[in-house]
Amino acid sequence: MSGPMRTVDELRNRLQDLHARTAETPLFNPVFQLSHDLSRQLEGGPGADGPFGLDAMEAIVADLECEALRSRARRLRRLVAPTDAGENIARIEGLLNEEDGFDAFRARWERPLMHAVFTAHPTFLLSPAQSDAVAAAVTAGDAAEVAVCDASAEGPKITLEFEHAEVSAAIARAAAARDAINTALLTHARTRWPKRWHDFRPLPFRFATWVGYDMDGRTDIGWTTSLSFRLREKAQRLDSYAATLRSIDAGHPLVATLEAAQAHSATMAGLFAVPLDDPAAMSVAANQLTQDDPAKLLSLTPLIERLEADAVGAGETGIALAGLAAAMRADGLGLGWIHFRVNSSQLHNALRRRIDPEGTLDLGSKGALSKLRELLANVTPLRINFATLAIETSTALRQFLAMAQILHHIDADAPIRMLIAECEQPQTVLAALYFARLFGIEDKVDVSPLFETETALEHGGRFLEALLSEQAYRDYARVRGRVAIQTGFSDAGRFIGQLPAALAIERLQGRLAEAMKANGLTDVAALVFNTHGESMGRGAHPAGFSDRLSWPLSRWARGRFTKAGIPLEPEASFQGGDGYLFFRSPDLALATLARIVEAEQALAVETGQDPFYDRTDLSLDFYRSIRRVQRDFLESATYSRAVTAFGLGLLKVTGSRVSRRQSDLGGDRTMSLRQIRAIPHNAILQQLGYPVNIIAGAGTAAGEEAEAIAELLGRSGRGRQLVRLLRAANGLASIKTVAAHGELFNSAYWASRPYRGTETQLESACLALAEYLTKDDRAGVFRRLVSRLRVDWMKLHRLLALVPAEPDEGYRTADDERRTIALLQALRLCLLMHMFLRSVQVPPFSRSNDVSRDDVLEMVLSLRVDDALAQLRRAYPVVEPEVTDFSVDEPSDYPDHGAEDYGAIRARFIDPIERAQALNLRIAVAIANHFGAHG
Repeated sequence: MSGPMRTVDELRNRLQDLHARTAETPLFNPVFQLSHDLSRQLEGGPGADGPFGLDAMEAIVADLECEALRSRARRLRRLVAPTDAGENIARIEGLLNEEDGFDAFRARWERPLMHAVFTAHPTFLLSPAQSDAVAAAVTAGDAAEVAVCDASAEGPKITLEFEHAEVSAAIARAAAARDAINTALLTHARTRWPKRWHDFRPLPFRFATWVGYDMDGRTDIGWTTSLSFRLREKAQRLDSYAATLRSIDAGHPLVATLEAAQAHSATMAGLFAVPLDDPAAMSVAANQLTQDDPAKLLSLTPLIERLEADAVGAGETGIALAGLAAAMRADGLGLGWIHFRVNSSQLHNALRRRIDPEGTLDLGSKGALSKLRELLANVTPLRINFATLAIETSTALRQFLAMAQILHHIDADAPIRMLIAECEQPQTVLAALYFARLFGIEDKVDVSPLFETETALEHGGRFLEALLSEQAYRDYARVRGRVAIQTGFSDAGRFIGQLPAALAIERLQGRLAEAMKANGLTDVAALVFNTHGESMGRGAHPAGFSDRLSWPLSRWARGRFTKAGIPLEPEASFQGGDGYLFFRSPDLALATLARIVEAEQALAVETGQDPFYDRTDLSLDFYRSIRRVQRDFLESATYSRAVTAFGLGLLKVTGSRVSRRQSDLGGDRTMSLRQIRAIPHNAILQQLGYPVNIIAGAGTAAGEEAEAIAELLGRSGRGRQLVRLLRAANGLASIKTVAAHGELFNSAYWASRPYRGTETQLESACLALAEYLTKDDRAGVFRRLVSRLRVDWMKLHRLLALVPAEPDEGYRTADDERRTIALLQALRLCLLMHMFLRSVQVPPFSRSNDVSRDDVLEMVLSLRVDDALAQLRRAYPVVEPEVTDFSVDEPSDYPDHGAEDYGAIRARFIDPIERAQALNLRIAVAIANHFGAHG
């Protein structure tokens, strides 16, 4: 190395030189070597060109942050372009088949192409300013890319209130975009069928959210939170309805109706926005909400009928009135539909209170099933009030009571989804149905089991066959007009791998179609909610919207419903801040919906038989082998220790939900992957540099049949889609980076670093680290993991080389971007070295609260930096008063020596650790941006 590296270009050139050396020795690690070079600069003090400190590091990080945001904007633009509103409306108009009759037109556009659910998943990676800047860069083009670098990374604390404000804004923009599409559809209908168009009820999209309603695993969401949010949403939506109608006809009599209802709802929202722990305060709020009031609007049905009647003879305003009626029909008295969620164990506990208080009945038994049938047949609905809701201690029952009160006193029209997590037996669904019937809301609640665990996916077909064979359930499905299920890609992808998860979910969806047909339920719709995330690791295919929509709900699965004559209602999620980014501006929202319309139209076209489903001797074995490899990784102590080596210290806080269960210091060494939720698990894989749950296993699974598997994948539409995902993930992967993280814990590295006498000032610190790490297992763990990954990757490389490249592979990562990620990783490793060295040099302090200096060092090594800093600040406080701070008259000669200069300790050790960790988290955001999403 000829001189200090101070710019990104200098770092890039150095990395390129280091990469060339891998041809000499395959074990050479250019990423770690670059981090070592940088560390020597950082720790070496002033050089010929002046000091290279954290200020210089921060300047380089800022430049790379800018590149990452621009990459994020380009990725999003590639998915949604074009973004011009006029062009997107024209594209949708171009899809309206002039050969269709009115009935065919209505059939196509009066059922949602997609139910879109805006969830509260913790993916609020970007600050609001960065999100706005990325959205502007997407819609404005290359000229705006520079502006993303000026956006502040600072944002408000991510709370439930913040998340609710974000989701409300995203859905409002989505609704406005849908309304623009509805206007185009209504205009086409009036032009083409001038005497019949007023019978057309457009409904291309329906929106929903569970922000503030999903209480599973959360203690910060009470029933009053859900009521308050729903009332707030009602007031917001009524305000927009009133504003729209005023813009059409300010004198329309329904304007006053909507304004009065909005004011009433806003008042009620305020009553429930404050703590209601006191029975008297709760009683006041409840009585005001439940009492009759001329402004209390519970149904939009009469308003919709009035608007549609007025539209018939309204001339030029007829389209606008019909469009407003369509919006009301889609959204109801809120921003959209809402989803509650309960865990199966919570339902079982609630059920036991009524049928098995002694706890002697196995709820999975035939006896329990017989008892449930009897309960369902003889249940008598009970009246409830807010007092019963306030005193209820069961989480599951509270949710049913809250849903009942929302339907009774806020919105009587919009149905509510009840999602059941970890649902693995039909009795659980019947229990939910029993409580819905008990509280008189069976006709307004869609009970939806979630299939996400390996057990649920493996036995889901039999589960559905058993459930749909129950007469009580079939009667209920006909009342609701649908059978609703939910499939999950986060935990499924974590536990069995993303490729096996998608294929297992696909088989489950096919089994649902078979079970519905076998049980005579072809007269109701199948609502399939695929809750994929925004990253490849959680089921978001990066190649384009067609792949994004058909990866979780394939052409084959869609065809099974079509063949059975069952209407299909696809539902997908836009999760957290990363998902809301698609709707960050009006033009971006319209572009997103336009791409979905185009993709769904294309997916409706028959493409012939796919050989992937014919050659099950190859495809099924391929699937099972990948699943086996993924399961081996999950059960491996080596993999678990490597993934949890840094705890969650590589990740920025991206949501209001806790990312892991609490554990003590010693627990970090044995932390289970089940202690970490799916999003942070996948995010850690991104940060370590290798998305194991996507890539691992495919190469090994091909085995000796690599040529046959490659030939099948190349001929199959589903196979090529799978290869596109593998290539996209592989383009961002770096096994060398995984290895480099392990070298941080290599005792031999630290012992050897000052060996040549080039860093004598660090000799004591390096030797102390080396001695401490002799008993640490992480270096060996990473080496074993890297060896396994390398063998599998070599086989994957051979497999992918056998599959012909497709003409347009714009989703694949360019080499320049891979090198940029490597630079970020090297900078991070340098910063971690800096933290390790500073922490081991902290002067000894007295043991406090059973925390020693070695404990603090272990905290830093595991990146529990906030905990370490808190202990160090307690050991070395600088806020103590000095003698000179007091105005006393009596003289004193004591203390007769200078006080301990804790300020110097803070400046030399504590502050640098804090600053280095802040830069580490900025690097984490930049790496995630190159991946296109957090987690």
